[in-house]
Order: sequence, then C-alpha cells, then structure tokens
Amino acid sequence: MRSRSGAGAAALAVTLAFGVAGCVPVEVDQPEATPTVNGNVRTQLDQLTVAKETTMRGYSRDRFPHWRDTGTNCDVRDSVLKRDGKNIKLSGCNVVGGRWESVYDGKVLTDPIEVDIDHTVPLAEAWRTGAAEWDDAKRGNFANDLTRPQLIAVSRTSNRAKGDQDPAQWKPPSRSYWCTYAERWVTVKHYWRLTVTSTEKSALADMLEEC
Repeated sequence: MRSRSGAGAAALAVTLAFGVAGCVPVEVDQPEATPTVNGNVRTQLDQLTVAKETTMRGYSRDRFPHWRDTGTNCDVRDSVLKRDGKNIKLSGCNVVGGRWESVYDGKVLTDPIEVDIDHTVPLAEAWRTGAAEWDDAKRGNFANDLTRPQLIAVSRTSNRAKGDQDPAQWKPPSRSYWCTYAERWVTVKHYWRLTVTSTEKSALADMLEEC
C-alpha cells in the first residue's frame, strides 16, 4: 500500500510538474479602450475658469516626460496606434504597419511613420493654462493620458499645422469633426483643471453648435 501510494504521489508530482512546465502564460494584447467624453460637455465648458494665458517661461517638452513604456520595445505611442488603427501589424508589441484615418483632415495613412500622436490639448497650451504649476510627474501623467480623450492618431501634416494653438486659432480642416474636437478639448481641460481664454471659450461654444 505504501509503495503504491508513493508511486501514485510520484506520478502526480511528475504530472503537475509537466503541466506547470508546459503551460507558459501568454499575455493577451487587449486594445486600449477608446476614451469617451462626458455627456455634460456644455456644463463642463461653463465650469472652466476663464483667465489670460501665462508666459512660456521655463517651458520644455522634456517637462512633460513621454512616451512611457507599455511593454518590451513599445510605448504609449504604440498603444494609441493600435487603438486608433485597423489591420495593425506588430513586431513584438511595436506597431510597424496598419491603416489609419486621420479625423482632422480625412487622410488615410498606411505607414506609422506618417502618423503623429496628437495631444488634443497641446503640451505648450497646457503649460500656459495651468500646467506650469505642476511637477514633472503630473505633467507626465497628462502627456501620457490614455483614459481621457487626450491622445489621438492623426496625419503628421495636420498635427504640425495645429502646433500649440487653441480652438480660437486652429480648427480641424474637416468641419464634421468640430463637435467631437470641442468635446474632447473641454473634457481634457475640465479634468485637468486647466483654464481657457475668453476667445477660446467662445470658439468652443461655437464648435459645440455643430453637435
């Protein structure tokens, strides 16, 4: 009886060991959820503090550390490319191909090099409207924010044309996107408690009329 029990225990140990060795955990790469805007965007717009923008003294993109790592050889930029694209091709978790429709100007892109990840509220704009008072850790959270609608994959040309301008100075060439753009802008500024200028607020209100 003892010998059988011992043999059975040994067999069970071998089986368990084989099972543990053979079952290598596989990390399933789930796409990032698309951030949504708050349904009370007009109320949020009214709640934003209106103030003049401060200076750019002390500003540097390095004060907004990005892009944060999200895996081996990939980062927040890759996460947005995967979330916003179709037919994504990966090398490890690094995006090397796919198809993206730039909502700013309607361009269709198939090379990730041609795609920019735009900060809905530009880093310099954030600096002038409150972020200058933050520490670099909080600015990093802002620059890598995948929860709010702060990051979006768009054409390089439209992102460069936008620069650090607010909606009173620049709007997406595709007018059909104005409503969504204003909603995203207000949602981000409201969450991060950034201020708006009077002309910026007026432009946002006008764009929300497109909704």
